[in-house]
Amino acid sequence: MLKSKRDRGRILTASGLKKLNEALQEWSDRHNIRGTLTEIEAESGVGADTVSKIKQGREGADLSKIRQLFAAFEMTLAASDHRSAKLEEPENLDELDNSPAGETASSSRIVKVFVSYRSAEPDRELGKQLETALSAIGHTVFTAENNIRLGDNWFDRINLFLQECDYLLLLLPPTGNQSELLTYQVQQAKELQDSRPDKKPIILPIRVGFPLDAPLNHDLRGYLYRIEQREWCSAADTPILIEEVLELLAETPPPIKEEPEDLMPNQVLEISSDEIPLPAAEPELPGGQVDVASQFYVERPPIEERCYQTIVQPSALIRIKAPRQMGKTSLMARILHHGARQGYCTVPLTFQLVDKAVFANLDKFLKWFCAYVGRELHLPNQLDDYWDEIFGSKVNCKDYFEKYILPQIDSPLILGLDEIDRVFQYPDIAEDFLGLLRAWHEESKRRDIWKKLRLIVVHSTEVYIPMNINQSPFNVGLPVDLPEFNSQQIQDLAARHNLNWSDAEVENLMAIVGGHPYLVRVALYHVSRSDLTLNELKETAIADAGIYSDHLRRQLWNLEEYPELAEGMREIVGADSPVPLKAMQAFKLDSLGLVKLQGNECVPRCELYRQYFRSHLSAIV
Repeated sequence: MLKSKRDRGRILTASGLKKLNEALQEWSDRHNIRGTLTEIEAESGVGADTVSKIKQGREGADLSKIRQLFAAFEMTLAASDHRSAKLEEPENLDELDNSPAGETASSSRIVKVFVSYRSAEPDRELGKQLETALSAIGHTVFTAENNIRLGDNWFDRINLFLQECDYLLLLLPPTGNQSELLTYQVQQAKELQDSRPDKKPIILPIRVGFPLDAPLNHDLRGYLYRIEQREWCSAADTPILIEEVLELLAETPPPIKEEPEDLMPNQVLEISSDEIPLPAAEPELPGGQVDVASQFYVERPPIEERCYQTIVQPSALIRIKAPRQMGKTSLMARILHHGARQGYCTVPLTFQLVDKAVFANLDKFLKWFCAYVGRELHLPNQLDDYWDEIFGSKVNCKDYFEKYILPQIDSPLILGLDEIDRVFQYPDIAEDFLGLLRAWHEESKRRDIWKKLRLIVVHSTEVYIPMNINQSPFNVGLPVDLPEFNSQQIQDLAARHNLNWSDAEVENLMAIVGGHPYLVRVALYHVSRSDLTLNELKETAIADAGIYSDHLRRQLWNLEEYPELAEGMREIVGADSPVPLKAMQAFKLDSLGLVKLQGNECVPRCELYRQYFRSHLSAIV
């Protein structure tokens, strides 16, 4: 039944908006003018406010004015170029020249979209145009710029947008500008997908000035693996992308098929060039794994050489432990690269990127583990031939490796198990899986078939799973604790950034961030690009617009999520001497990289953390 409502006018559809913008661009180019609203008003006789309303598509305009504007620029207004500004009001087909069914169909499916973009151009302009086009059709649009107010908790609002939206429209800047907060949004979206049967929010990535063949950072490469992406090169691409997005949103997504491949991790570590280049590259903004070909990887002797020597020995097991962003994954990649150059098979596996569904129970987890390793070695899945429930999951997994995987390869196999902390969250699985790794290591000492297997285990936290000392893989093999950079290593890294720093300048940087590898590299990157000086860094290090703002906000959010950690950190940064904490608190703060452990006591890892959390934690604890 029709409702009596005030007419709200007409707004342009995506095709109409594209037609108008192209005509205005051609007109302004022909006359060598800017094409301002005032100039358009003078040419068309349509008031500047009305022109703005028509171009923005937020409010309805009189149909006669739209026709007048089109006619002034030698265009004919077609029925498919416009629609009612009141979506729920049915079209009067007689009055509106019989609008095609496709027009109403495309606007009848209303969805919620979170458009994520950075504040820099051209990302912001593209984001605003996408927002305008989506809103014009009637979709509900969230953006950080419009929907996060001063004083709001950024992470809480982002989480709300992600939970509410059907689609995450993700504008991806070049690798150097891919922040921790961008990675966080994608990680949260993937976790929501894993926990929902409808797999929402659906991620739609658009690379902005960022070629499709250019690599993403390590984490985004994993989260966006197998997700089709689009590329925006210039303003000429905008209407094409808008039209494609609108068409996609108008379609009902196909039902999600449960396939065995869905249980695979989304991405593995990539190992690229065989040769390490000479110091001639542009500075790299750190983010995740440092490529093995990068000149900015800093060796910490004798760690690398000792690992290279160990991994080529039968029964090798290397345990790499360090807090977040200390270089664990980069070291593992280089060890795997060294093994590959010896002709070994290598399989890197990042547990942080494994779907939550895989951890449903031990049987499912071990089946996935076997299938994944086999797939990476290009071996057909033969689980049905080796999996007999009467023997139990661990025996079946052992048999699959011993009787199928290892006999199929002619060289040693190195398994790189990164971020194994993820398994700690599932104690029932962790105890059995870690015990299985230890059993394989012991088997390799007495049976030739198992001598082929070499293990690298990487983790951030202390192992707090109660385990029999004889069943744990964490008290055998080569232990590697990655230290911070020392002053000589920082001076060498500065030179690779074409910075001729004195000892005093190195000391000034270390007074702010210590030898934390990630924080040091961020500083050198920005100083080498003349974004700021070392003195300016000292003044702005903890500022909301400073170079560490994303990193510090992410760490603050980590603490806000766990009040007992926030309380512990507040005590530490407020004290002038080391603070004793409960073991679990200390372990978790250490794994986040926020503190240093001195026996049973903790101190802030660096002055940056002391200053930032001293001023921010008092408000949330």
